[in-house]
Amino acid sequence: MPPSLLRWSALLMALSLSACDDAPRFTQAEPGEARAGGATTVNKADRNAFSLPSANLPPTRRLDFSVGNSFFRNPWVIAPSTTTARDGLGPLFNTNACQNCHVKDGRGHPPAPDALNAVSMLVRLSIPDTPAYAKVIEQVGVVPEPVYGGQLQDMAIPGVAPEGRVRVEYEPVPVRFKDGTQVELRKPRLQITDLGYGPMHPETQFSARVAPPMIGLGLLEAIPEAAILANAQPAAGNKAIAGRPNWVWDDAQQKTVLGRFGWKAGQPNLNQQNVHAFSGDMGLTTRLRPFDDCTDAQTACKQAPNGNGPDGEPEVSDNILRLVLFYTRNLAVPARRDVDSPQVLAGKNLFFQAGCQSCHTPSFTTTANAAEPELANQVIRPYSDLLLHDMGEGLADHRTEFKASGRDWRTAPLWGIGLTETVSGHTQFLHDGRARNLMEAVLWHGGEAEGAKQQVLAFNAEQRAALLAFLNSL
Repeated sequence: MPPSLLRWSALLMALSLSACDDAPRFTQAEPGEARAGGATTVNKADRNAFSLPSANLPPTRRLDFSVGNSFFRNPWVIAPSTTTARDGLGPLFNTNACQNCHVKDGRGHPPAPDALNAVSMLVRLSIPDTPAYAKVIEQVGVVPEPVYGGQLQDMAIPGVAPEGRVRVEYEPVPVRFKDGTQVELRKPRLQITDLGYGPMHPETQFSARVAPPMIGLGLLEAIPEAAILANAQPAAGNKAIAGRPNWVWDDAQQKTVLGRFGWKAGQPNLNQQNVHAFSGDMGLTTRLRPFDDCTDAQTACKQAPNGNGPDGEPEVSDNILRLVLFYTRNLAVPARRDVDSPQVLAGKNLFFQAGCQSCHTPSFTTTANAAEPELANQVIRPYSDLLLHDMGEGLADHRTEFKASGRDWRTAPLWGIGLTETVSGHTQFLHDGRARNLMEAVLWHGGEAEGAKQQVLAFNAEQRAALLAFLNSL
């Protein structure tokens, strides 16, 4: 046996002997563990790993996936245009194609210092809640900034002023492991300049959000609500950890339902997530949101031509919206790698020993009546409970969203995270991309995750390498 394998095997044995009584002891991969998306899983680990249809999607249904992909990937244009199926961009927008934010269906990143536009990172805006805005909060989740609305758009069509320019600067935050190793985190400082419509409300709240990866969204939508709510209680043996659901407004049903998508679980389903992205990110109307994202103060935006049909049909037709929904529901999760590696198994034991699984719930079984038959009855391993958790002051944006507080974030799914650099060309994590690698992301955890972080800070170099090997296998 090679020396490296002997070393990891010894560490695995030591962890098995020393683990807490209530922590699992993994000495081999679990049955089916590599197939994170069940039968939908694809065996791909290159730059296209996030862009493939569910493995069990039959050929007769792959045409809709391809057409949906074309509307997700190709740019929309300014109206009026001869390209009537893709016109109506703006007047205010962040990008002209979904793929620009979710490059190769992967993860976005903060803007580089010399970038003209933020593109794959947007900035949410709001002002503090008051009882006078109770109805707005019930249906929108926040009180939008009066002049600029709920999202800053840093691009616009000719004749309309962009809302502003987004820049991010960083200050160092040193952190030391128990063995003396020091790392330097970076704390972002958001800058909004070149405001196009005058000053903002003096109490404006800001929240930077990078585009999340697109894989497995249909499977997350197919997790039974009861299974999510079953985890909304203090974790066994750890009263400090208690996931909470976000209850949000469903535009189609006109009622409050469980939220499960977005950094704060602020959207209830994929169709509404897509509708709000078309509206806020690209300024495109749909039947659910048949208006441009302009405030009363933005007169040029309101007067600009649109791409609606001759009878008032929205810029994104029902059929286009259906095809994009089908595409986003069926983007497959890639298979895990090296699940039987002694180092990966040692890292998995450490992950559980630290209590990370209390929020990053390893597995669920999807419902039998999923929106697409290929997504039904699948044992999936997203490593998320889709619930809100207090992540501490370090990650707080001090901005509420429906039931989410300014310190709450939805547990991010971890599946596919080890392929981020391969697919997206970077390793910037967390809601605003501040973490430059996975260990930095771990070390930003606080609040309910403070205990888990402290355990990681006590790990030696070998243990840290094992934990990262496990995370990179996901």
